[in-house]
Amino acid sequence: MAFKLREGVFTAETDYGIALLDEDSDQYWTLNPSAAVALRTLLEGGTEADAARKLTQEYAVDIGTARRDVRDLVGGLRAAGLAAEGTGVPEERTGASTAPSGGTARPGTHGRWPHLRGRRGGSQRP
Repeated sequence: MAFKLREGVFTAETDYGIALLDEDSDQYWTLNPSAAVALRTLLEGGTEADAARKLTQEYAVDIGTARRDVRDLVGGLRAAGLAAEGTGVPEERTGASTAPSGGTARPGTHGRWPHLRGRRGGSQRP
């Protein structure tokens, strides 16, 4: 089963990644550009391995770090209650390579995304 956000959670593209809006709790979460790449891949039906490979293609990050970051992202989304109940990531397709694609330069740098922290809409940051 592909990864899905639960009903009532919406995405909004921002200049700095993606915002996740939870209309049920009136909270929002922000994901930086690399987390946004991973989430988009998952929401389009990709596996965690697909999302990790996409990160290695777009950012200067090794596959092991990218896999760990994607697992952390999915775990954080589930822990925050943003993932659909029972949602999972499809099994890795057989025959798919886990090696990063070739290429020399990668645009941007991959920074570890912050832990998901929800904010109440309209509240001021301390």
